[in-house]
Amino acid sequence: MTDYERIARAISYINAHFREQPDLERVAGEVHLSPFHFQRLFRKWAGVSPKKFLEYISVERAKRLLRDNASLSETAFDTGLSGTGRLHDLFIKIEGMTPGEFKNGGENLVINFSFSRTPFGKIIAASTGKGICHLAFSENEEDAVRRLRRRFPNASFKRKRDEFQSETLRIFESDWSDIPKIKLHLKGTPFQIKVWETLLKIPVGGISTYARVAKAIGRPSASRAVGAAIGSNPVAYLIPCHRVILSTGVIGEYHWGDARKAAIIGWEAAKVLGEG
Repeated sequence: MTDYERIARAISYINAHFREQPDLERVAGEVHLSPFHFQRLFRKWAGVSPKKFLEYISVERAKRLLRDNASLSETAFDTGLSGTGRLHDLFIKIEGMTPGEFKNGGENLVINFSFSRTPFGKIIAASTGKGICHLAFSENEEDAVRRLRRRFPNASFKRKRDEFQSETLRIFESDWSDIPKIKLHLKGTPFQIKVWETLLKIPVGGISTYARVAKAIGRPSASRAVGAAIGSNPVAYLIPCHRVILSTGVIGEYHWGDARKAAIIGWEAAKVLGEG
């Protein structure tokens, strides 16, 4: 078999047998490879590990069952998971919410939000009890709240600044010596999360390109998909999508305005030079 045929066969096998939650050795055996070589080949072609792919397939099946009003125990059993605890852990890991929260359409999710001024204009910061879930530049408060509600249609909202927001906004202050770790509560596909994690590794004052990010995640031909994942970043500045430019050196587009992107890049460079 060619590498493509092996991966296609492995994906078909996982799709057909996900209820049995096959382990790495079992799937690798189906395509006649050692677990080590299969894992490496699968990552190269699919962008995620076989285990991550199986988790994603399992969660998608569970979501369909929950939408059809299946109970949590029925969903766990039908998906091949050992119990509701495993289902809970998987949902937290992949979806950023519990199965119950998903089943209720997020109606039990309480989101605090507030507006603040930054060196780059007004920003809306929103957070759940687990961390920052939304951060966006916007001069129009009504439009900003409307966009936030569109992202979380069944949640409850309070205009209130909490500790998560206050700690986050300190990143725009001149003194970065005592900024605490910022907790995020995000939802994305495995590919999006992998791209966002790579963006977090670009240092302050540094820049990268879409091609370099694609290469860093092991998908050198996926620059277009990387661009789409970067454009879907739900938290402005914290996940530094502004540090990614075109290979030609052109700044490129930015969800919150091209001029703002150029200003942020310049501001960060000045801070680094000043500290040097």
